[in-house]
Amino acid sequence: MSAQANIGVVGLAAMGASLSRNLAHHGYTVAVCNRTYARTEHFMSEYADEGKFVPAKTVQEFVASLEKPRMAIIMVKAGQPTDDVIDELCTYMEPGDIIVDGGNAYFKDTMRREKEVSAKGIHFVGCGVSGGEEGALLGPSMMPGGSDESWKSLKPILEAIAAKAPDGTPCVTHIGPNGAGHFVKMVHNGIEYSDMQLIAESYDLMRRGLGMTPQEIGDVFDQWNNTDLNSYLVEITAQVLHKVDDKTGKPIVDVILDHAGMKGTGTWTVQTALSLGVPVTGIAEAVFARGLSSQTELREEAQKQQFKGPPRRFRCGREQPRSLYRAIRQALYASKIVAYAQGFNEITAAGKEYDWDIDLAAVARIWRAGCIIRAKFLNRISDAFESGAADVSLLFAPYFKDAIESCEHAWRDVVAQAVKHGIPCPVFSSSLAYFDGLRSKRLPASLIQGQRDLFGAHTYQRVDEDGTFHVLWTETGEPEVKMA
Repeated sequence: MSAQANIGVVGLAAMGASLSRNLAHHGYTVAVCNRTYARTEHFMSEYADEGKFVPAKTVQEFVASLEKPRMAIIMVKAGQPTDDVIDELCTYMEPGDIIVDGGNAYFKDTMRREKEVSAKGIHFVGCGVSGGEEGALLGPSMMPGGSDESWKSLKPILEAIAAKAPDGTPCVTHIGPNGAGHFVKMVHNGIEYSDMQLIAESYDLMRRGLGMTPQEIGDVFDQWNNTDLNSYLVEITAQVLHKVDDKTGKPIVDVILDHAGMKGTGTWTVQTALSLGVPVTGIAEAVFARGLSSQTELREEAQKQQFKGPPRRFRCGREQPRSLYRAIRQALYASKIVAYAQGFNEITAAGKEYDWDIDLAAVARIWRAGCIIRAKFLNRISDAFESGAADVSLLFAPYFKDAIESCEHAWRDVVAQAVKHGIPCPVFSSSLAYFDGLRSKRLPASLIQGQRDLFGAHTYQRVDEDGTFHVLWTETGEPEVKMA
């Protein structure tokens, strides 16, 4: 097969097919290939008239159809299927060619793959792609890693197909070397977990606590989408709550099984944060909340136990519901700020650990459109990092400090009401606890260090003297021992 295509895509499931079409819509000739040729044939029968495509039956044919330097984007399942495709591509590609993994790969796998592939002279780029099937087609937010040289070749193509922020800026930037792109995409998904759980907790408080209907709550989310909470997730929440099931006539939210699924990126975000020593409490509680939702047998047994608890309906007068859901809006905004602050702290820590010079302002800018967590206040976040005001924490930037302080009273009231009435709000409450821990001059960790020294001789530091110390706890009257 003669070289005809500017770029190629391997894997024609929903994301790969949409990305291929997006490339074609922007004038590129796109080579397409799938493990089963029947899917390639189906793709061509559906979309051949949308642009210029070059179908290939084998990876060898696919590579032969690409212009040099060859650029191939992999859109297949993470794990071994990705490794298999990379190995096959490397068999036929040459030094200077570029392989882009656009799947949700674990960033350490990307680091390993980049090292192995670059040893053959081929560039390997781990690229986070956010926005789902629709984003891949109409313009995703993209987070490519890899070498500077590969970015020079990919930049015009990725900028052409990326989502455009309101100011026209393409929502793609070079994140950093090896696994940096997939790391940032992983944290994006972790923040997404927290954001979605916070919205669900807000809904639950209005539904069970205030006795509001899904339609009424959907109206509230519509209103909130015209405030500083303006975001894609708030927008689609209103759509979900307004939707009526065709079969039963009930709100669709009442017929959907309450088991939330996970694909792993939220878990990876928490596991990695633990290894880096960075608290991401909101993201962690969101992951655990999904886990609890899927503990079917445990939850069914809890229902049989008929545990006594407080009445879930809030006792309030006619005007109080309005003030309470205003308070919920403030608690949602404050907790959302904490989630982003924790996510960016994790990116900062990873940059130091893996020697990635990641531009946090640029990351915030490329999340303004195309991705799932796109939101109005990302402009504020980008400005805060650009000015240096958020260098230590997003929470310390003046705009966000003022926002947290203005929301604080309502935030505390919402968490207190939820606890008092037995409605779980793990991310609201853990985010507040994080904020309170952060602002505390002294934490009870001193007691924990004393316990650790007593049972395990783990030593401790003092507030009034440098060095490492240990107490001979079992010897009455013995002085503490200073360690070297």
